Amino acid sequence: MTTAPRPRPWRGVLVATALPLADDLADNHSVDYDKYAEHCVWLVENGCDGVVPNGSLGEYQVLTPEERAKVVETAVAAIGGARVMPGVAAYGSAEARHWAEQARDAGCAAVMLLPPNSYRADERSVLAHYAEVAKAGVPIVAYNNPIDTKVDLVPELLAKLHGEGYIHAVKEFSGDVRRAYRLAELAPELDLLIGADDVLLELAVAGAKGWVAGYPNALPSASVELYHAAVDGDLDTAKRLYAQLHPLLRWDSRVEFVQAIKLSMDIVGRYGGACRPPRVPLLPEQEAVVRAATEKAVAAGLA
Repeated sequence: MTTAPRPRPWRGVLVATALPLADDLADNHSVDYDKYAEHCVWLVENGCDGVVPNGSLGEYQVLTPEERAKVVETAVAAIGGARVMPGVAAYGSAEARHWAEQARDAGCAAVMLLPPNSYRADERSVLAHYAEVAKAGVPIVAYNNPIDTKVDLVPELLAKLHGEGYIHAVKEFSGDVRRAYRLAELAPELDLLIGADDVLLELAVAGAKGWVAGYPNALPSASVELYHAAVDGDLDTAKRLYAQLHPLLRWDSRVEFVQAIKLSMDIVGRYGGACRPPRVPLLPEQEAVVRAATEKAVAAGLA
């Protein structure tokens, strides 16, 4: 499957894909690449603009190098490299650059990169990290997740990274929607992407150009409708859908986001399946909350 190149392939709704793992007896659960290819196609058919494999939702940290490479190749074969923006995070800059080169060689149009996440890096280390990975020659979308990485890509630092030509956009997951306006002042050509599902409306109104999304794995059509209503200024539609979906969207900012989204996928008739250790199943009370919210969304016609 081929797709025409998009000038800024990180724009629109790009789904940070959950990875289907076989329900086998092995503790690690083998990757089901056929199901993953089918999932990527289904997302695009339901209005999503592309996918982000090997993000935290895709459990990249517990994949072997061979699995990680094949996940990218599977997505590209399924929907075309113009629609695929892999996560290339790694502890070392050389390793992250390797994954950017692998994505480039597989035909991907962009990659997404966390700052150094093995320690609390200072500004010089962050700049050096992005400079090294930028040598791969593929456009980089920065991923700001100070909650998990303990490294905060504040607007001033993002403006420096953009000014040096290292990054073209940022997936903003801090939850601080005020940053959108400061970033627009400091680096107006840097694209802001919604990074947490539960602040979608606030960041869309603030001028976001895309959404690296979690819950469209289970509810793509309704999520795409919400995104476009929000960025197009149709606030009546956006507020209605946001209120209906928010009980689920807020799980994207919870520690158990992978398990919650996979459970919702199972409930709506997709394949979510198990997670690899050290992730464990939801507690019964957590599962009950996710199940009830998902079933309510289904009853409202959002699945």
